[in-house]
Formats: sequence, structure tokens, C-alpha cells
Amino acid sequence: MARWLWLSALVILVDQLTKGLALAWLEPHSPVPVLAPVFNLTLLFNEGAAFSFLADAGGTQRWLLAVFALAMSGALLVWLLRLRRDERWLAAAIALVLGGAIGNLIDRVLYGHVVDFIQIYLPFIPLRLFNPWPAFNVADSAISIGVTILLVTSLRGERQRA
Repeated sequence: MARWLWLSALVILVDQLTKGLALAWLEPHSPVPVLAPVFNLTLLFNEGAAFSFLADAGGTQRWLLAVFALAMSGALLVWLLRLRRDERWLAAAIALVLGGAIGNLIDRVLYGHVVDFIQIYLPFIPLRLFNPWPAFNVADSAISIGVTILLVTSLRGERQRA
């Protein structure tokens, strides 16, 4: 199933390209409304994991999270290469997660943080719960979509076996 690695490479390429554009065109912490009030482009730097978890860990989280991402990427690659040809949805999901993990790993190694720039406000979540409102990037989106596909295929697989 190595033929699915093109999808991982595409995620990495688009992720790094869009982060480069965000770094070149946006000022940190200065929202640029795209579809006000729901969608902004806002350059933020995440030194932690999801929702800045571990961001205040004093710098060791950079390498801890990088090693974790590298280990997970290796495990995902092995899993992808062992799939059967008919497991296309599973292969696509793993390739998306792998590409996203490597995209964010590149940021951690090069910059010491992950570059985020997409902010989407969800009207049913009070703004006071997050300050600043979290931002994400293409890699995060690929990971989220991949994990969603993994969950759906897993649930469908369980139902089909029953």
C-alpha cells in the first residue's frame, strides 16, 4: 500500500506551503477576517500539543512531542505498508494522519513550535472558554479527517463482522 504515500506527501507539501505563506503575509496575533465573524486567518505559534497542551512545559515539550510524532509516524508507516489492497479507506486515513504528523513535526524541529493560522469560531462554544481562540493548520485538518475516517471505518467494520 506504499502507493498511498503520495497522499501523505501532498499533505506535507500543502501544509508547508500554506504555513510559509502565513508566515510571510500575516502578523502574529492579528486576525484577518475572511468570513466574519466565523473564519479568520490568524498567525499563532503553538509550542504544545492540541489546544496548546504542554505549551508551558519550559521547552522540553518540543523534543518530547517531536520524538512522539516521529515514533507515531513510523508506526503509521508500518501499518500502512501492511494493509491489503482492498483497504482503501483505511489506507487513505492513515496516509492523511501520517502526512499531518510529519507536517507538524517539521515545524517543531525547524521552529520549535507549530505554525497555526486558521481560526474558525463555533457559535455554540462560548468565546470565553478559549483565550485566544485556538487556530489550526492544514496538517491538523488532515489528522482530524484521517482520524474521523479511521473511526468510521472501524465502526463499520465492527458492524459488518457482527
